[in-house]
This record gives sequence, C-alpha cells and structure tokens, in this order.
Amino acid sequence: MIEILTPRELEAARPAGQLVARVLQELKRRTQPGTNLLELDSWARAMIDEAQARSCYVDYAPSFGRGPFGKVICTSVNDAVLHGLPHDYALGQGDLLTLDFAVELGGWVADAAVSFVVGRPVNEQDQHLIDTTTAALFAGIAAAQPGNKIGDISYAIGTVLTGAGYEVNTEFGGHGVGSTMHQDPHISNIGRPGRGFTLRPGMLLAIEPWVMAGTKNLRIDADGWTLRSANGGRTAHSEHTLAITEDGPQILTATDQV
Repeated sequence: MIEILTPRELEAARPAGQLVARVLQELKRRTQPGTNLLELDSWARAMIDEAQARSCYVDYAPSFGRGPFGKVICTSVNDAVLHGLPHDYALGQGDLLTLDFAVELGGWVADAAVSFVVGRPVNEQDQHLIDTTTAALFAGIAAAQPGNKIGDISYAIGTVLTGAGYEVNTEFGGHGVGSTMHQDPHISNIGRPGRGFTLRPGMLLAIEPWVMAGTKNLRIDADGWTLRSANGGRTAHSEHTLAITEDGPQILTATDQV
C-alpha cells in the first residue's frame, strides 16, 4: 500500500515528526558512559506517554523478528546495526550507538535514526561510518523530488555509500510511512536511476542508509531481533522521515523543527 496524503494530512503528520526528533535529541543528550540501554527505553517510553503518542515498536511482530518486539526504541551498539533490542547493558566510553525510533501521533507515523559515539574522542573509522551514512541520507533526500523515481533515491544513496568504500546490503532499507509504520514502496540503499514508482506530492518516506565496516552480510542475535555485522565490524545508520511536496522534499524529523 502507498498512501498519498492531502496537504492537510501532511500538516497533521508534522507533530509526529517533531516528537521523534525531540525524543532522539533528548536521548542523545542524556546518553553518557554508564547509561543503560534499558534506561534509554524507559526514558523514551515516558516521553511517548507524555505526548499521548503510541509506540510503533512495542507490539511489532513481523515475519523477520521474534516478536512482539516489546520495547519502544531500537538500541544498536557497535557491531549491531538494526533492530537492536534493549537489554541490560551499560554503555561504555567509545561505544557506537544507534537509536532508531518511530511513533504514531494523531494518526500519522514518523521514523528516524541517529548514530553517535558515547563520550569522546571519536576515532576516525567511526566518524567515517557516521559521516558516510549522513551524507548518503541527505543525497537521497535531495533526489526525492516530485516526478523522480524511487530508483533515483536509491542511486543517490548507493553512490555515496559505495564511493566511500562500503558494500551495500539490500535486505533492509527505507520504506513508505503514513497511517502505519512500514508501507510500500521499499527504498533500497543502492539502485538504478529512473526505475520504480514515481514520486508524488503527498507521499511520506522514511529513508535510511546504513553500513557495516568490511562486510554487507548480517547475522542475527539469539534474541531474534538484533542484526549485527557478520564480521564484527562497527556500523552506522541514519534515517529521516520526509514528505514529498510540490516544492520538493521536506524533512519532518529534523531537529531544527522541534
């Protein structure tokens, strides 16, 4: 299903994006060496409740996971890159953490992710991972113009990722959002321009490049959710929800919107 929102519905979706941005910004601010992943989940849960929003994760039970997920945020550490299930782990100095968070507010969903290093200093490899996924994200957003194709977004993302020396996994990627979290179209992180669905004003898309140092292969934890790099290499993941408008893409989960 691909939903096309009216201009009024797009405006109604903005608060969900602002909430996601605010929660991620606040969790990043609070995170320091010694912070437990379960604390992060508890803080996020309290902010969801305060906003009278609904978690998109806690009851999520897709075919690829061992659901329901049971937590409200994904916390992926070091070699974990996607769907990190919060557990009793105290973050250490230099851990590379990805927070991935989605909520429904007022009937509309927003989804975003950010990677950062806990404490300082940040080593060169970690910075390269983070900078590359961020650059790929904004390249994909720039390509999300009305009249372009989904393949134009994938090509823009993949050009940045491969140009920086990373292999690209195609098992998981971006997706449509709207009244539910995961919708069509699938947005691969590598692709051919001019292919796929035509972008139309009113579409909401979650674009999410992610990479793993030295591999494109994944392995899954015993928890049935957490996906890690097959070689134990470090990882990064960047994501925004954006609206396609007549004037071009507008990021709903940008921190300058909160």
